[in-house]
Amino acid sequence: MRRHVDLLGILFIVSGALSLCLAVSLLALALGAAALVTSGRGEGADLVAGVTAATFLIVAVCVLMWGGAHVWTGSALRRHRPWARLVSLAMAVLNLILLPFGTALGIYTLWVLLNDQSRQLFEPPP
Repeated sequence: MRRHVDLLGILFIVSGALSLCLAVSLLALALGAAALVTSGRGEGADLVAGVTAATFLIVAVCVLMWGGAHVWTGSALRRHRPWARLVSLAMAVLNLILLPFGTALGIYTLWVLLNDQSRQLFEPPP
């Protein structure tokens, strides 16, 4: 199971890196919408662009935190930190909602980390 836990850590890091790329692109979209606000095209356009910029910014910050948590947890999984198993299981349950790749990652995480052999990897040495 050690190989599965290491692979799971790599998958968490890759998933987090992809989320970070998505967050950067959403931040770029937020900046573009904010630039429309400052262009002064009219009251209606300014309001819509402002709401769009705020929405993109909020979603980008959430995705940035989610991706960072995945990278952080993935690197801790590879080092077999005891807390990483619990955090990964919690993230796996939330990942089940994110179709299709998050669901696959969540199912694989649950399968790997709920196995008795992998539990022993995360127990502190006697």
